[in-house]
Amino acid sequence: MRIDRQYRSTHGHTKNGFKTPTYSSWQKMWRRCSNPKADRYYLYGGRGIKVCERWKDFTNFLSDMGEKPAGLSIERIDNKGNY
Repeated sequence: MRIDRQYRSTHGHTKNGFKTPTYSSWQKMWRRCSNPKADRYYLYGGRGIKVCERWKDFTNFLSDMGEKPAGLSIERIDNKGNY
């Protein structure tokens, strides 16, 4: 998935090349589900696991999930299901 420049520059979660933990989690989630060249793609996108269309926009993801709590990661309820 190509992450459009507008998403990187309008949500306030990147600054001087650094990403917030929330933005980084979102970006990695997309990468492992949509980029066949990504490490661990075979465990996610390669198995057919997808991310909901609404979450293509980081601001929607942030609205639904909130800020990433320190020390935690995003998980799926069903290990075989989608995000």
